[in-house]
Amino acid sequence: MRLRVLSYNIHRAIGVDRRFRLDRIADILYHHDADLILLQEVDDGAPRSNRLDLAKKLAQMVDYPHYAVGHNVTLRKGRYGNATLSRFPILRERNIDLTIGNRKRRGCQHTTLRIEKRAGHPHWIEVFNLHLGLSNKERTQQIGRLVKSDEFKSLTPERPCIVAGDFNDWRSMLHPIFTQILDFHCATQPDDELNGAIRTFPAFSPTGGLDRLYCRGLRILNARSCRLRASRVASDHLPVIVDLEIP
Repeated sequence: MRLRVLSYNIHRAIGVDRRFRLDRIADILYHHDADLILLQEVDDGAPRSNRLDLAKKLAQMVDYPHYAVGHNVTLRKGRYGNATLSRFPILRERNIDLTIGNRKRRGCQHTTLRIEKRAGHPHWIEVFNLHLGLSNKERTQQIGRLVKSDEFKSLTPERPCIVAGDFNDWRSMLHPIFTQILDFHCATQPDDELNGAIRTFPAFSPTGGLDRLYCRGLRILNARSCRLRASRVASDHLPVIVDLEIP
């Protein structure tokens, strides 16, 4: 069974033209028709995005029956964080706090999905949707906090798992941690290389591979960034689209 995953920092649906246009984001999501969508920088009740609950609105616009939101930052009016949209039931969800000291609040949203591969033969997939900090030291500490969380520690080697989102990892410093220590494979960069990541930032002329997907217990079929013209303007990041196979 194939599983298409899309990870996208939507920048509150405010494009590089400084216009709030949720319809552009929805069109991009609709075009790729992913089974699972992992979003970062998703507003809820903020004036800059018309006080909308963007996760709920996008789920309605693109017809996803299941969604979950993990709020990380509280604004004077509204809040924002990560959101997961799914074609499959979300059995449980929790937001893992990855904030280090007095730095900007960051988080990782954990969800457990139930996928019916065959009638009466369900599969469970653990999904971690994160947005890491801007400094290398901070990001390393955040991955340490994630690995020590109850949700991550309870994983068995055979349970399929996805860790994806905006890693802000310009120099691939976290890559060996995932591929050599945690035994994950990287869909957006060769496991044995410290360069060659799919470039996603800035959207209009990408030079950095900030948006990544690591997985374990799943077969990677292919991965790419979005090629739609609208994606060069809709956000400051490009989405990455990964096709996986459940063994």
